[in-house]
Amino acid sequence: MSRKDKKKQKEQLSAAQIAAQAQAMEEAEIQKAFEQGITTLRDLISPSSIEIHSDYFRLGTKYGRTLYVYGYPRSLYTGWLSPLINIDEVLDISMFIYPVDTTVVMKNLQKKVTQLEASIAVNSEKGKIRDPELEAAIGDAEELRDQLQVGAEKFFRFGLYVTLWADSLDELGFVQRKIETLFGQQMVFSKVASSQMEQGMNSCMPQCTDQLLIRRNMNTGAISTSFPFTSADLTQEKGILYGINMHNNGLVIFDRFSLENANMVVFAKSGSGKSFTVKLEALRSMMVGTEVLIIDPENEYQRLCDAVGGSYIRLSLNSDVRINPFDLPKVVDAEDANDALRANLVTLHGLFRLMLSSSVNNKSSAGAQQAPALTPNEEADLDQALIDTYARAGITSDPLTHQSTPPTIFNLYDTLLHMGGTGPNLAQRLRKYTTGTFAGIFSQQSNIDINNQMVVFNIRDLEDELRPVAMYIVLSHIWNIVRAQQKRRMLIVDEAWQLMEYEDSANFLFSLAKRARKYYLGLTTITQDVEDFMSSKMGRAIVANSSMQILLKQSSSAVDVLSDVFKLTEEEKKRLSNFPVGQGLFFAGQNHVHIQVIASETEESLITTNPVQQQAQQQAQQQAQQR
Repeated sequence: MSRKDKKKQKEQLSAAQIAAQAQAMEEAEIQKAFEQGITTLRDLISPSSIEIHSDYFRLGTKYGRTLYVYGYPRSLYTGWLSPLINIDEVLDISMFIYPVDTTVVMKNLQKKVTQLEASIAVNSEKGKIRDPELEAAIGDAEELRDQLQVGAEKFFRFGLYVTLWADSLDELGFVQRKIETLFGQQMVFSKVASSQMEQGMNSCMPQCTDQLLIRRNMNTGAISTSFPFTSADLTQEKGILYGINMHNNGLVIFDRFSLENANMVVFAKSGSGKSFTVKLEALRSMMVGTEVLIIDPENEYQRLCDAVGGSYIRLSLNSDVRINPFDLPKVVDAEDANDALRANLVTLHGLFRLMLSSSVNNKSSAGAQQAPALTPNEEADLDQALIDTYARAGITSDPLTHQSTPPTIFNLYDTLLHMGGTGPNLAQRLRKYTTGTFAGIFSQQSNIDINNQMVVFNIRDLEDELRPVAMYIVLSHIWNIVRAQQKRRMLIVDEAWQLMEYEDSANFLFSLAKRARKYYLGLTTITQDVEDFMSSKMGRAIVANSSMQILLKQSSSAVDVLSDVFKLTEEEKKRLSNFPVGQGLFFAGQNHVHIQVIASETEESLITTNPVQQQAQQQAQQQAQQR
């Protein structure tokens, strides 16, 4: 071996020794770092392991599977992706959109149209019947060419991938079938990215890398329907639970007082759960400090009222409860105080028009001419009699006189009887409320106190003719108390159609709906007679002044009326007449969702009106007592 070769060998040995020493030092540093327990951010966030299989992958303890969409229907509607986004499963969704040069698209479309026309010509020469699919394809291609030519549309290539996550393979298969069913309902076709699980996983990671490269041609209109941010969520940080959002199984938690006004209307046919829904809202509202006032025409709220320690006021000709419609509100606001007497005089005008109607000929009906309850002369005499009656009690427009004891209907009767004009005639018509059949209940000084978090006025035992009058007087009494002290309150008027039958009571209810917001009051109007309610001008006005609406199951005839008012889609119209008990549409401002009203076992025992459930509860109580 020459000296040159020996020198070269020596240099190689030195380099190997240096490399070995460097490797030994690196291993020592790694060993030292390991022994000291030093970890990086990557160590903290990375999974413990990853396994790639042909039709799934496992990342740590989670199983995953990627699907890609390869087929779409001829047309897509806006929001078609919303059910996938709102589904209550863990998903990663990736969309890749690649713009395509219009010139290239135009050339390809021209070739495609030529091929399609040639196919039609060949079929015609062979005597075959026409192919609608070919004709539709030519029409679509020509329409797209026109749109691209004038710049109204652009062309893109679109890729849609979905990665599913689960805790087991069985659960992963269940989620996959759920997603494929959801896609299939809309004629969208998907496949598992077999033997490409790693590429599918990477494509759905937040890396903006499309490793699957499975795309579909789409124009601007079609691709815009895939806008992903269409979640039907209706949840606030504050409020009460109204039910379950059937779009995504989320919770509908809402504060009605956060809207422009806190008014709500509830429409449903009998037995659909409208009273159940409202009672549940009232019970939960009380938990956040809201006072609840209820007009109950069918004795549905007594058990709930007793359970929460509320005041249950039973109005009937045989009870000792008295409400004086001449009571004035004890308002604090100077502006309201100056206007208190005049406002009550207007309210009393409406009340006595209702009371003095000789029959039900003043019921409102769509398109019918109203027969006046009072003539102009009677109106003028009644107005003067009301002013004189208050004046004889020492009450004038001066707020300082409003603390005096108010007059009663007896005093008005006496004033009318001894005045000229139509006064004696009006007095005779009023006599049944003073000394006649309906005497006592509204002709004496008030003796009720509604200083309680829940107060229920029951009018079930009143005669049918007296019910609208009672509802009007109770509403007026409640309104006076609401104006006297502003608190967070809800006023529930059940079977409101009874008030809407009469023009004056309908006007008064509308006035409450319009002015409630100023006094921190939320009016809830419940009715099952949707058509009569909505045929009234005041009924539609009340709906327009209610920021919340709940539509439960409806009769077929009512669906068309509500569809016109609430601008429902065809699918919503179809559902509205087929909802099961407790399901409906929940409108809050500009948003609305499909809701399922759900109560706890304790809540349900307090508010249910189902006879079967009530009998079961009574039997359970009797068995418990026997034990």
